[in-house]
Amino acid sequence: MEKVTESPSRYRHLQQMDVRDLLANINAEDQTVPAAVAKAIPQIEALVEAIVPKMREGGRLFYIGAGTSGRLGVLDASEIPPTFGAPPEWVVGLIAGGDQAIRRAVEGAEDSETQAWSDLRQWQIDEQDIVVGIAASGTTPYVVHGLRTCREQGIITGCITCNPGAPVLAESDFPVLAVVGPEFVTGSTRMKAGTAQKLILNMISTSVMIRLGRVQDNKMVDMQLSNAKLVDRGTRMIMQATGLEYEGAKYLLLRFGSVREALRHS
Repeated sequence: MEKVTESPSRYRHLQQMDVRDLLANINAEDQTVPAAVAKAIPQIEALVEAIVPKMREGGRLFYIGAGTSGRLGVLDASEIPPTFGAPPEWVVGLIAGGDQAIRRAVEGAEDSETQAWSDLRQWQIDEQDIVVGIAASGTTPYVVHGLRTCREQGIITGCITCNPGAPVLAESDFPVLAVVGPEFVTGSTRMKAGTAQKLILNMISTSVMIRLGRVQDNKMVDMQLSNAKLVDRGTRMIMQATGLEYEGAKYLLLRFGSVREALRHS
């Protein structure tokens, strides 16, 4: 299979470019990514529409991936509790090689055809859950075989990839394909492909959390008050909604523990 993600860069002799040209050319390539993601919106919509009812019924969303793709899944999942006040088990990111692979590559981990299912089984995964595989190339064995086993077990699957015709597409009930083309540095999918995956993950998780009621108006009313910045943000949300002065709004926020509860008792 010819991989678009491995196609030669449109640019040559990068080592001879000055810094301004390097930055301008990388930026020019990056500007093509949102257009590629926009073309995938109908596919993203279908995936979100499949995730929401599963999670309303108590199911969970799992991301599986390797390397950059796995790290992006872990990142997105890890941001759900502080942003939306959701339990950490609602969205779970799994990376080939385990948590140690978040910081340092684990050689050969992505080539395992059985490890993804083994990792998922540790979470007692079942038909209530949904699994999204993230793989820029769409050929990563950890992801492809993980999704294949999930489907064999009656678990709904989705994927995010950047290669047309990739095997991962055939293993997904709800595939998402964003064709971003060759990378600035040939094959370096941490660049445009990674950016596309991050944008799509943002769209999926944010839309799901909104549909699950974790946002009111345009506010993160369930965010965790884990630092001074977030306490200040929550205080100002309450001020805007109620007309209270700062100290009164902050008192309500700290007393009731969230913007949602503070507004309910104001």
